[in-house]
Amino acid sequence: MSTSLSQPAPVPEPTEAQAPGQHLPDDVRRNLFATMVLSRTFEEAILREYHADKGPGFDIGKGLIPGEMHLSAGQEPVAAGVCAHLTADDAVTATHRPHHFAVAHGVDMRKMTAEIFGRATGLGRGRGGHMHLFDPAVHFSCSGIIAEGYPPALGAALAFRRAGTDAVAVAVTGEGAANQGAFHESLNLAALWKLPVVFVVEDNEWGISVPRSASTAVTSNAARAAGYGMPGERVEDNDVEAVYAAAERAVRRARAGEGPTLIEVRTLRMWGHFEGDAQGYRPELATVATLDPLPRYEARLREAGIVDDAAVERIRAEASERVEDAVRFAKDSPLPDPAEVLHHVFAEEAGR
Repeated sequence: MSTSLSQPAPVPEPTEAQAPGQHLPDDVRRNLFATMVLSRTFEEAILREYHADKGPGFDIGKGLIPGEMHLSAGQEPVAAGVCAHLTADDAVTATHRPHHFAVAHGVDMRKMTAEIFGRATGLGRGRGGHMHLFDPAVHFSCSGIIAEGYPPALGAALAFRRAGTDAVAVAVTGEGAANQGAFHESLNLAALWKLPVVFVVEDNEWGISVPRSASTAVTSNAARAAGYGMPGERVEDNDVEAVYAAAERAVRRARAGEGPTLIEVRTLRMWGHFEGDAQGYRPELATVATLDPLPRYEARLREAGIVDDAAVERIRAEASERVEDAVRFAKDSPLPDPAEVLHHVFAEEAGR
């Protein structure tokens, strides 16, 4: 008995995304910059409050913000470029370094800050901390587990399709997590079922303290998309407009029912893997500040006549006002009542 196999679908070649540059409307470019500024302003405020009272021994359990802290300064172009195409009906699953995507996707800033401070008014009533933010109002979640967000994104995408909507799910991870089984299993199933998912890999070149070259056999994870029959794009130079263009294609494809896309962005982790990380493993550390994407993009917009001193000052002032309001809200919020430690953890019967 013989069987015939259908011809496999053509394998798409990985491509390098190009920035649309002057073809983007001025207001879109200003909004991309404003989102990046808001995210950086938030991270700088969290950095300030985190280190304010850790003590000379740097006890991470002390202070207004207890626990580990992973900040995303330098990776703002990825979140700004991707989330510019999303609405509150779309889902985003982020990593343990989540704040830039939370800000860009419209997570409630007051509640997010309160959660980071461990306060009862937080998104998780102070029980989750900064690596476990969950905002159902905009379908946002994140996790401290590597590549954990990929499978839930498939679940969201499947639910969207069964509900008959054109909503999409965006699953974000780092380049180190692209070696996890959950990454490959998710790409395979998303392609098999043609789910509306956009997979995003943030390649900041360091998996904690391990360089990509020492952990990953391929030079670009975008090449791995071909193994699952989906398009793969690689964005170089941390270019927010190139990210915007790649995400526009991927989101449009997902909404049209054409299946998933993998986008990898070569980005930059300006600060440590966690706060307190001495970063002695980074030989390029002295030059990192020169690659900061915010002043680079600001200079680009100034040269194009899209922003001037007044516009930049207004964008920064508005960002600072929002962020400081959220910090005040968090500080003024109560700590969780120890007597309610088991509340909101297990299912509870009505009336109890």
